Amino acid sequence: MTTEFYNLSANNPRGEIINFDDLKGKVVLIINTATKCGFTPQLHDLEELHIKYKEKGLVVIGFPCNQFLNQEPLTNEKIEDYCQINYGVTFSLTEKVDVNGTNAHPVFKFLKQNLSGFFGNSIKWNFTKFLINKDGKPIKRYAPNDKINKIEKDLIKLL
Repeated sequence: MTTEFYNLSANNPRGEIINFDDLKGKVVLIINTATKCGFTPQLHDLEELHIKYKEKGLVVIGFPCNQFLNQEPLTNEKIEDYCQINYGVTFSLTEKVDVNGTNAHPVFKFLKQNLSGFFGNSIKWNFTKFLINKDGKPIKRYAPNDKINKIEKDLIKLL
C-alpha cells in the first residue's frame, strides 16, 4: 500500500507536476479546500501547522474542489493568489479537482479506499482532511469541522 501513494501525483495550479515520490519520509496532510466555504478560515490554521512543522517533515497539500455547492468558483490561476492574500497560504495547492464520482482525482480515490468516513467512502464536504505517515500509509481521516489542534496532536506523533 505504501508504494501506491508514492506513485501518485497532482498538478499545481500552473499545471506543474507535484510528484508524490518526492514526499517519501514526510508526514503529509491532504485537504480538499474551497475559497467560499464556511470552513475556509481553516486555511490560516493549516498554514500555521505548515510553518510550525515543515522543518520537521510535514507537507500540507490543499486540493481545491468545486463539487460542494460551487464553493470554489475561482480559476486555477486565481486560487493561489486568493489563499495567499487572504490567509497567508504558502503550502502547496493543486489545480481544481473532483474528490467524488467517476472523475475523482486518483489521490482521493486512494485515500477514500483506505480510510472511509463516518458515512462511507465518499467525501461529504469541503475541508475533509487525510493524514499520511512517513511510509505513505493513510493513518487518519478528519471531518471538515475537526479542530486543527486535534490534527496537530496526531501529526506530532508521526513526526
